[in-house]
Amino acid sequence: MKSKDMHNWMWGEALSMLEQAERLQRQFFRAAAPAQAHAWEPPIDVVDTPEGLCIHVALPGVPATGVIVEIEQDAVVVSALRSFPECSRGAQVRRVEIPYGRFERRIPLPMQALQLVDRTMKDGVLTLNLKTSAKQERDGRA
Repeated sequence: MKSKDMHNWMWGEALSMLEQAERLQRQFFRAAAPAQAHAWEPPIDVVDTPEGLCIHVALPGVPATGVIVEIEQDAVVVSALRSFPECSRGAQVRRVEIPYGRFERRIPLPMQALQLVDRTMKDGVLTLNLKTSAKQERDGRA
């Protein structure tokens, strides 16, 4: 492995570990009532595009009809319920690594400068396309 490749790999691993630590911290320090507590947060990718932003939310086993996308003043909030998969009667669970239950993922963004223009769900990935608002483009701040 070349030195540059090793450097990139190490940075990638470090960033991944920081993201995991941040997710755990958010879950641990969440100030929510027990009835509103969420068991997990799905991983996301946020990509800058020439038109605005593209957000990919990994939602394996979550039906598209059950996903709620809310636009707040300073964030996009994605929530739903991932049910535990059906197993045959009398089955014993040996390991559970894929999270299930109610979830909510709040993605802080300057929503006054963005608008949701498209929402698709394909292969367990929710894709949200947000466009920079026309006013931002006219003012040259996009």
